[in-house]
Amino acid sequence: MGDLLQPWHLVVLLVVAFLVFGAKRLPELGKGLGEGLKGFKEGLKGITAESNPPAPPVQQQSAAPAPPTTPVEPKS
Repeated sequence: MGDLLQPWHLVVLLVVAFLVFGAKRLPELGKGLGEGLKGFKEGLKGITAESNPPAPPVQQQSAAPAPPTTPVEPKS
């Protein structure tokens, strides 16, 4: 038992795929597979971007304290 992906193995797999799916369906299957892989890669990039969110910008605070507020009494 050698390597599974030897040239003759690949040729046999391609012939079987051609016989099962036909000449018209193979390009459609290839396109669908390519789009699926592209979407999967984009999804993985989105997951890694969400796990490492950028730090929020630091806001500078003024040195002067805020003026005190006076309590407002309700009118009766």
